[in-house]
Amino acid sequence: MINVMLVDDQNLVRKGVRSLLELSDEIEVVAEAADGQEAMDMMPSVDPDVVLLDMRMPGKSGIDVLKELSERDALPPTLILTTFDDDELVLAGIRYGAKGYLLKDVALADLVSAVKTVAEGGSIVKPAITQRLLKGLEHMHNEFSSLEQPDPLTDRETEILRLMAGGYSNKEIANSLDVAEGTVKNHVSNILSKMGVRDRTRAVLKALELGLI
Repeated sequence: MINVMLVDDQNLVRKGVRSLLELSDEIEVVAEAADGQEAMDMMPSVDPDVVLLDMRMPGKSGIDVLKELSERDALPPTLILTTFDDDELVLAGIRYGAKGYLLKDVALADLVSAVKTVAEGGSIVKPAITQRLLKGLEHMHNEFSSLEQPDPLTDRETEILRLMAGGYSNKEIANSLDVAEGTVKNHVSNILSKMGVRDRTRAVLKALELGLI
């Protein structure tokens, strides 16, 4: 069972997302919070597997939550809940450790799939949508530690990076390539090192930025 925490100041949004998640036998909503501070106060005792986090909230925002928990190395796997006009916030959220984002009117199948993917260690950074995010945000290029070309990736590393961009977990990549999950983990570690980034989400964003995938 995947334990999910919902964080959104709009009660209707929380109710809507909860009602969708409760249709899945594999997911349980274990906590709800109406703002960032309440979420951070509840999180240690709730210990969620996945957090669905709104960005725009009064008081402590979603960005504040991501930033503070990332700095303490205490951020659970987190998906941003967003609308189409939140591009800059989404990119900032991913920069601070979110594993991806979902639109608030997400379909049931996509919502459940995203929660499961993130719970298994994957990320939701679909190339087509991410290209839209990156386009027009050129002033944020310097947010990456470096946009110099990284050390060359092997063909297998590039293949795995493309699968990472599709939101696949290490286990799913291993099954797809018919290799051991440990082998995939080693490749992912090498990719992060060569790309000069801390996590797979940033690796995908940087690869898209540089035109590597």
